[in-house]
Amino acid sequence: MTTIFRAKRIITMNPSRPEATHVAVRDGRILGAGALPELEGWGPYDLDERLADKVLTPGFVEGHSHASEGAMWRFTYCGFLDRMDPGGKVWPGACSIDAVVERLKEADAKLEAGKPLSGWGLDPIYYENSRRMTRADLDRVSTTRPIGIIHASGHILQVNSKALEMAGMLRTGINHPGVPLDAEGLPLGELKGPDAMTPVSPLVGLDRGLLATDEWGLRQFARLCVRTGVTTATDLANLLEDEAVDMMLRVSGEETFPLRLVSLRVFRNTTVAGLIDHAVRLKKRSTDRLRLGIVKIVADGSIQGFSARLKWPGYYNGAPNGLWYVPPEHLREAFRLALDAGVQIHTHTNGDEATELVLDCIEDALRKYPTPDHRFTLQHCQLADAAQYRRMRKLGMCVNLFPNHHYHWGDQHYALTVGPERAERMNPCATALANGVPMAIHSDAPVTPLGPLFTAWCAVNRRTQSGRVLGEAEKISVADALRTITLGAAYTLKLDGEIGSIETGKRADFAVLEDDPTTIAPENLKDVRVWGTVHGGKVYPAAEA
Repeated sequence: MTTIFRAKRIITMNPSRPEATHVAVRDGRILGAGALPELEGWGPYDLDERLADKVLTPGFVEGHSHASEGAMWRFTYCGFLDRMDPGGKVWPGACSIDAVVERLKEADAKLEAGKPLSGWGLDPIYYENSRRMTRADLDRVSTTRPIGIIHASGHILQVNSKALEMAGMLRTGINHPGVPLDAEGLPLGELKGPDAMTPVSPLVGLDRGLLATDEWGLRQFARLCVRTGVTTATDLANLLEDEAVDMMLRVSGEETFPLRLVSLRVFRNTTVAGLIDHAVRLKKRSTDRLRLGIVKIVADGSIQGFSARLKWPGYYNGAPNGLWYVPPEHLREAFRLALDAGVQIHTHTNGDEATELVLDCIEDALRKYPTPDHRFTLQHCQLADAAQYRRMRKLGMCVNLFPNHHYHWGDQHYALTVGPERAERMNPCATALANGVPMAIHSDAPVTPLGPLFTAWCAVNRRTQSGRVLGEAEKISVADALRTITLGAAYTLKLDGEIGSIETGKRADFAVLEDDPTTIAPENLKDVRVWGTVHGGKVYPAAEA
């Protein structure tokens, strides 16, 4: 049976028919969008008036997020800014190390003996004098229970003495760039990068592999997606072992599951050849609601964590250069094998030195395996300059930028990490568009909160928390920003033939809004209210998520 939805306005992202008042849906797909008399030609229908006073856009596509955003809500939130949970409750930020310690003490008092105490969202760059937390701070909470807090960036783990002791790391003689030491030669409690974090993460309840495949967390993540208008989201770093894939297929296959998940196999715990082979095998298990077969590689760390790789002159405050997460020879091999096998790769590069390395490796691989329309995508790519964007275009690359950084860490980037000039060119959306590089924008949830309209606001306004406009020349229009969170993101996932616009043949996925994002003042774009979503023709009100 055909259902025709009536709306106050439908913004289609279809250039041949940019607006409509009705959209016809059958079997989860769009028959057409237009005026009611036009759609009546499809035969008998039910007219659904529930959205008659709403504005519809294509369902938002979150091109860089992690399903662990849902699982994190099992733990203690330690972030600096207020944060909404999947049920809609807003948790206040903890604005100092002392405030974090007190919040953890409250959680510790409620936790049974023998269990680790886990927290998330820590961001010391906000604290007075940017003081880093140490194991001594967490020892104030407990010296008998292992404690760990994952930083907001996801690239650093903060632990107490007990956790280090259990991992056999509370000792001298450790020589690793990701393990800072105190004056006595003992680890400070800050572990940077996967090599340093992996031995301790399971001991403090923050095993990344388990968090990415937590059934309760996956359901919570889907609830957040409905609340923010997202109908397709990426899970950008998952080991995707058989048991996890079985769970994800089962949950996503439920009739009422409101989300399409694109889950990427992260390069970890395997060889390069094993990685590409696994991706090829995973692709065969894909369904409409669980897309598999893409690879994620992390080249460097985070800028605010001083673990990203920067080109000369490096960090503005003189901090040493960051960490390479993958040896260059492994990158070259991965790109070559992926092109040969027809596997798409998304590569995390925060620093411009990391971006340069990836472009060199891609260029080398394409000489051996010329591949049209490969759509290899640079994720974050925050410090890339105009010359690098010109190279991206020639190499057929896509980019997924992270404009939320302007608001969350823009003031710190300006004053501390990269300095004024480079801070103003960070996440240069206008430069990407001017050079014809296909572009998406993202939240990297749980690094920053899931919310494509907030991300679009950041790209349009480029405002920091203090109100500074960080790079006037890199602002983009509301129309361009809306495209990046719909059709632009879909393109980077090779899904633009199925989603990203409201037109005949595509999936019936819509964001349902209370306000019109094209008529509201651009500075208020983040305040557009999300009523819910339509996914596969089924209506999901946020109030019931």
